[in-house]
Amino acid sequence: MSSTVNTGHTDLRAFWRDLPREGKWLLSTTAIQLLGRGLTLPFTIIYLHEIKDVSLDLAGTLMAWIAVIGVVATGPGGWATDRFGARVVSVFGSACNMAGLFVLAFAHTVPFFFLAMSLIGISGITWPAFNSLIAAIVSGPARQTYFGISFALVNLGIGVGGLISGAFIDVHRPSTFTTIYVLDALAMLIPIGLLLGPLRHVRTQVEPTQETAGGRTSYLSIVRTPAMKWLLLLTFLGSFVGYGQIEAGFSAYSREVGEVSTRVIGWAFAVNTVVIVVAQMLVLRRIAGHRRTRVLLVMAVVWACAWTLLGSSGLLPASAYAVFAVIAFHFVFGFGETLLQPTIPAITNDLAPDHLRGRFNAISSGAFQAGAVAGPVAAGFLLRHHWNVQYIVVLLVGCAAMAWSALALERRISLQVNGIVPPIKDPGVVGDGAVHSV
Repeated sequence: MSSTVNTGHTDLRAFWRDLPREGKWLLSTTAIQLLGRGLTLPFTIIYLHEIKDVSLDLAGTLMAWIAVIGVVATGPGGWATDRFGARVVSVFGSACNMAGLFVLAFAHTVPFFFLAMSLIGISGITWPAFNSLIAAIVSGPARQTYFGISFALVNLGIGVGGLISGAFIDVHRPSTFTTIYVLDALAMLIPIGLLLGPLRHVRTQVEPTQETAGGRTSYLSIVRTPAMKWLLLLTFLGSFVGYGQIEAGFSAYSREVGEVSTRVIGWAFAVNTVVIVVAQMLVLRRIAGHRRTRVLLVMAVVWACAWTLLGSSGLLPASAYAVFAVIAFHFVFGFGETLLQPTIPAITNDLAPDHLRGRFNAISSGAFQAGAVAGPVAAGFLLRHHWNVQYIVVLLVGCAAMAWSALALERRISLQVNGIVPPIKDPGVVGDGAVHSV
């Protein structure tokens, strides 16, 4: 395994200086990797509904199917990460994603759409695998900084891609949609090349020590720990009211209720990117040394404000205010994201012993994917029946539940895991063994 960096720096130059070569490779290519994803992210439900004539509720189900497969795949994916390493799992997942995007680009029937979504869903195993890879390279308080900076770069790539596709695609020219999905597929060659080249020596497999050999290693035993229960609920809710709605609920609501153009949606995603890229380092400095659960509490309030803004776009559809509300939503929502992304992955990896890191990240990914299953289905159902107000109310209730879950989690994790002081790793502990009442 490569050397690790254990620093609490939130100064970007100091952080980069102390980062191992493998970490620099990962960060320096992140934005380019995600450029292809940005081309398609805002427009998948529009592609299915307006170009392929798929009803809104079926389109939502197709998008949720990605997460269904992702949930199923996380168990084997986490085990495979611990057994064979994050690199092998990530290469396999990236290849599946490439194949699925190619199928989606040229599919015309529902069975082929399900095949495409299944392959893309399998690729979800790359998320916990990459988190395990990062944790093998970066340790201590620097993990929170790394996850935050990586998230900013992810959004830079996605935002630039969304801006390009928003100006390029045209619902009256279906070939423009085919083009962006082909480009997204080809972008998968970047992480595959990175994992087979500069990162080929990174090892994430860790054999259990004599102290950990008899510990609990099953998924069920990990999930049963008090801290993980609340962390998984928090992750699920964050996905349901957040990322599970962005591709489906946000775009569909903006088009069907706010009646704005696809170009406005593209600009909204671009604003989201600018907010994240500009604000992330500032946020990292402000939250360093503070309880991560309190940061998540603030984030829940911010997201509630964002969904209220989007809901107001339906009051004056197809108007200048609707355009403002749709774009303002992503401004506020993006700020909330800068609070979420550095915290939950850091809590997860600080709870996890090294030899079970793949499983811990897989469980977290499963909870996220479960929220991504429920999110599009709920959005498609509510919006198809024109229950627009009820849709916004459901999301606001979800934000309130996130705040409650964050406070419950705070009582079940140590100050170290909650980001107050550098984590003290006890390799003989799984989940609640590292958890103390605060």
